[in-house]
Amino acid sequence: MQGKDRVKQLFKASLETKQKSSEVLPERIAQAADLIVKSLLSEGKILSCGNGGSAGDSQHFSSELLNRFERERPPLPAIALTTDTSTLTSIANDYSYNEVFSKQVRALGRKGDILLAISTSGNSRNVIEAIKTAHQRGMHVVALTGHEGGAMREVLQPSDVEVCVPSQITARIQEVHLLVIHCLCDLIDSQLFGGE
Repeated sequence: MQGKDRVKQLFKASLETKQKSSEVLPERIAQAADLIVKSLLSEGKILSCGNGGSAGDSQHFSSELLNRFERERPPLPAIALTTDTSTLTSIANDYSYNEVFSKQVRALGRKGDILLAISTSGNSRNVIEAIKTAHQRGMHVVALTGHEGGAMREVLQPSDVEVCVPSQITARIQEVHLLVIHCLCDLIDSQLFGGE
């Protein structure tokens, strides 16, 4: 297969995954946005975490809230737990990589805050530990997953919201996660600040 044809196949696979997601995810995405807006209106904040590409997604979401998405509006409180290398490496070195997010959630999370937990497989041990700690702190969780939710699904509570991409392919899941993040940003802005 020539490079051009392979690229076309990748576009087709991405479009098919997004089409399938558009049929099953909108209600969950809207519920997640409602949960986040409720927290923000109560002076809560959003903590986010993930590994690799999901770390990038957590930072992307945080920057869209802190700075702006598509309109001028006040900054919104969000912290990506993936950005402080001194904190991440000291926890991993002194304790365990499984605790790099949960220790931060324990220190920074408060009742009413939201944890945005991202894992394409749903099996990231450090993200699962962060979810457990968030629950101990009285926080709700919005989970972005794939692969039928993995082990993360088992630790979520009824008041949490899982947005599980219907795919087994990491790249396709990540592509939809980015779209979900943009949908959340749009819904948050429209609910908090009005407009179309």
